Order: sequence, then structure tokens, then C-alpha cells
Amino acid sequence: MGVFGLIVGSFLNVCIYRLPIKGLSIVTPPSGCPVCGKRIKPWHNIPVISYLALRGRCACCGVHISLRYPVVELLNAVFYVLIYAKFGLSAYSIYYMMFISALIVITFIDIDYQIIPDVITLPGIVLGVVGSIFILPEPHYGRLIGISGSLIGLLTGGVIFYIIAVVSRGGMGGGDIKFMAMVGATMGWKSVLLTIFIGSFAGSVYGISLMVFKGKGRKTRIPFGPFLSLGAAVSLFYSREIIAFYLNL
Repeated sequence: MGVFGLIVGSFLNVCIYRLPIKGLSIVTPPSGCPVCGKRIKPWHNIPVISYLALRGRCACCGVHISLRYPVVELLNAVFYVLIYAKFGLSAYSIYYMMFISALIVITFIDIDYQIIPDVITLPGIVLGVVGSIFILPEPHYGRLIGISGSLIGLLTGGVIFYIIAVVSRGGMGGGDIKFMAMVGATMGWKSVLLTIFIGSFAGSVYGISLMVFKGKGRKTRIPFGPFLSLGAAVSLFYSREIIAFYLNL
């Protein structure tokens, strides 16, 4: 699972780099150095290992390669191992791997461009609804989410963020709305509410820290996707435990 996660993580780097740029395909051309344009040889494209062997530099022109590339590969590999350890090897664990990989891509694209591409969220909504009908259980509860649970989750996440976008007059983007609809369709309404709570709390802590330590203002724009992705990942693994803890209070 770890090796598989590294290989997929290498492809995620391609998606993060190319998806926000209009007209670029994630399939062709083969990966190349963005500075000298030389194609990367297969033995220079082995996840993490090649980065270490090349000491973080292009084999052709010697330009520095961002540490983000091995970080994304390792992050994806770690999550794949955690999913396998938590849920075993099943049809829905494969779904969860795709879901986590989508969260990683969304996180880094939102950091760079402050956008969440529709090419990820819209297919993710469809896959979430279809998977909920046939495969996906409500996290940790053992029963299928079902079409009704998926649609309620979709509407819960999407409508809440649509209202926030209207009230904030553009403070929340359309990408965030569709992102939360995807989370709700995949995990149901309980997990989407937990995702919103955790993401909002983490985002608030980060925003306040910027105001206190960096002198930023209340209207400083920060990407919300990474915090929502964090909330969705935590909900995927621990939603039942967290909700039970909260209710027991």
C-alpha cells in the first residue's frame, strides 16, 4: 500500500502542477523540467528515491526541485497505509484512497491558486453518490449511506456553504461549495458537519495567528480548502469516536 501510494502520489504532483493551467493535459506530454524543458528519464522519476539521489536538483540543469514533490508522495503513501490499516482491503477502502488523493490535490492547488477545480469536485460528487448506493458505508457505522444519506449529505455541505457565500458576499468561493457537496455525498451528513466544524476551527486558529504574529487584517484572503481537507480526513478516520465523545459531554 505504501509503494502504491508513492506511485499515485507522483501522479498527484502532475495533477497539482497542470490542472490549474488551462490547456494542459495531465497525460501528455511526459514530465519534464519546468526550467530547461528536458524530459525526465524514468530512473530520475522514482518517487522520493530519485529526489534524494539527485539531492533535490534537476539532473540536466541542476535547478532546485521543490521539496513539495516528495512531501506529496510521502503524504499520499502514509494515508494509503493508514486506510489499509483502518479499513482493510475492500471496495470502499479503494474509494477512500481516491477520496484522500483528491483532498491532497485540492489542498495544494488551493494553496497556490486559491481555487478548487471543478474537474475534481464534480466527478467526486457523482462518484460519492454512486458509491454510497452500492459500496460506501457511513464511516464506522457499518451500514450503507444509501442514496438518501448521500443526497442529504450533499445538500447539507453544499447549502451551508452557499449560505455562507451569500452572507459573506463572496468571502466563500464556489469551489468550496462544490467541495463540501463532494464530502457530504461521500461520507454523509454527520461527517460533513464534523468536517465543517474541524475545518472552521483549524482555519480560525490559523487566521488569528496571522493577525497576531504577522499583522494581517480581517480581510486577508487565506485558502480554506486545506483546512476543510484536514477536517474531511479526520472525519474519515475518527468521526464516530469524535461524535460519541461530543454527545457524551
